[in-house]
Amino acid sequence: MAEMVRAENVHKQFGHSQVLKGINLAVNTGEVQCLIGASGSGKSTFLRCINHLEEVTHGHIWVAGQLIGYQVKGNKLHRLRSRAAAHQRRDIGMVFQHFNLFPHMTAAENITMAPIVTKGVSKTIAADQSMRLLDKVGLRQFADAYPAQLSGGQAQRVAIARALAMDPKLMLFDEPTSALDPELVGEVLEVIKDLAAGGMTMVIVTHELSFARDVADSIAFMDNGVILEQGTPNQITSNPQEERTRNFLRRVLTEESRADSEKQHERAS
Repeated sequence: MAEMVRAENVHKQFGHSQVLKGINLAVNTGEVQCLIGASGSGKSTFLRCINHLEEVTHGHIWVAGQLIGYQVKGNKLHRLRSRAAAHQRRDIGMVFQHFNLFPHMTAAENITMAPIVTKGVSKTIAADQSMRLLDKVGLRQFADAYPAQLSGGQAQRVAIARALAMDPKLMLFDEPTSALDPELVGEVLEVIKDLAAGGMTMVIVTHELSFARDVADSIAFMDNGVILEQGTPNQITSNPQEERTRNFLRRVLTEESRADSEKQHERAS
């Protein structure tokens, strides 16, 4: 199976702070890779390096065989100009924690803008595509709604549709449910599960351990800027080898159990 993502010895430094300390990761086409770990472990920074929103300090990342952010001339690497780097980014969809929808545009307009502006798609074709994508995320009836009129879960689903409008080869999700009220989390996760079932290659930073178990082909546990442990969902969640992985999972599972108990209590009352 062809590789969609390859990261080799990726480092990222902000001033004197070393955030990534040698990340090596490969994701095959059609696979779902989940990244878990405590806040500050480098998960989101690594995700932003994949689509060159952050420039790596050392190391390299390839997406679909293309070196991200650089080109090779002779035996030397040369940094891409911003326009060329943005062109690479068109093949990589990204969904952030806080939606980042344009507040002055309707749901449909948020989806159509990028294909029209960056790919030259006609307004008619882009409008048709936006309706298909709103159908895909279950929001066709909200095509003319503005972000302020949507719930958090609805806004995040529009953000997913907007990323899909560019027909990406790879989707990146940075804690897509962390800003949502608990009762809205499920609707967003269902959309992501549907994408996984359809064969979309995805790298997902998530704190939803049960979701990661259900959807991932592989889970990587990040700690202090490195991938400390990686394996199948069953290996990582049922038989972790590292003590720090076990401590993290124990804490997350305790929090999930407490949240489930609270939900059951609310339903009963």
